[in-house]
Amino acid sequence: MAYTNSWQTNGTVKFLSIASGEIRYLDIGQGQPLLLIHTLRTQLDYFQKVIPLLADEYRILAIDLPGHGYSSIPTEAPFDEPFFRKSVIEFIEQMNLRNLILVGESIGGVLALTVGASLPDRINHIFAFNPYDYGDKFGGGIRRGRYGFIIGLFALFGRFTYEIAPALKLVLSGGLVEPTKLPQSLFSEFVRVGNQKGYRQAEYLLYKYWRSWLDAKRLYDEVKAPVTLVDSEQDWSYPQEREDRKKHLSGAKFFVIPAAGHFSALEAPKRFAEIINDVSL
Repeated sequence: MAYTNSWQTNGTVKFLSIASGEIRYLDIGQGQPLLLIHTLRTQLDYFQKVIPLLADEYRILAIDLPGHGYSSIPTEAPFDEPFFRKSVIEFIEQMNLRNLILVGESIGGVLALTVGASLPDRINHIFAFNPYDYGDKFGGGIRRGRYGFIIGLFALFGRFTYEIAPALKLVLSGGLVEPTKLPQSLFSEFVRVGNQKGYRQAEYLLYKYWRSWLDAKRLYDEVKAPVTLVDSEQDWSYPQEREDRKKHLSGAKFFVIPAAGHFSALEAPKRFAEIINDVSL
C-alpha cells in the first residue's frame, strides 16, 4: 500500500468486497468515471505514469485484479478470462458506475472489451490497448517476448515455480522496446507483491488458462459502445492478428503508438493519455 501513496497524494486507496474476496482500488480525481484495468503480472500502480495525466479530467478508478497487487487471492478460482470478467463486472455494479469509460492494456484490454459487451447500458467508451487475445503455446503472447521462454517454467513446475527477480525483470523487459522505461521502484514493488502467499498459484493459473483470452474474442461482436483499439508498433501480436481483431469491432477507431512494446502505459504514457483525451473530450 505504501508504494501507491509514494507516487500519488490526492487519491484514496480503498477495498471493495466482491464474491471472490476484496478488490483494492485507487479512487482519484473528479468528473466522468474512467476505470483502468492493468496487464498480466502487474497491478494498479502499472498506471502510475498515466494517472497524473488524466486525473484533472476524470474520476479515475484503478483496480488490482484478483490475484494481483493487494487484492484477494481466492484459492479455488480458475483465474481465466470469465473469472476476471465477472470480478470486474461485480466491481462496476457495486460501485454503481455509469457513463463509464473502460481503459485496459493487455489482459486489461481484453477485459475492457468483454466487460463492455456484458454491460452495454453502463459503458460510454472502450479503449483497448494491446489486447492479449493471441498466442500459440502455454502462456499465450508473452512467450513471444525476448525472454518469454522463461514462462515455460510454469508449464513444468506449476505453482511451485520459483520466480527470481532477475528472471521477472527479463520477462517484463521483453514487453518494452526500451527496458529502462520500467522504473526500478515499480519493479521492486512487483517483486515484493509477488512474494505473497498464493501469488504464484494465481500466476500459474493465469498462464495455464491462456486459451480463455483467445476464446474471449467471441464476445467482441457483441460490443455496442464506441471502441478505440490501440496497438503498439512493436507489440507481441502479429499484423494478421490485429486485422482479425478489427473484423470483430466494425466502426472502431484505430491508433498505433510508434517505438513502443506491449507495455505502452509505461513506455509511452503521454501518448496513451493523449489518445484517451483526444477521443473522449
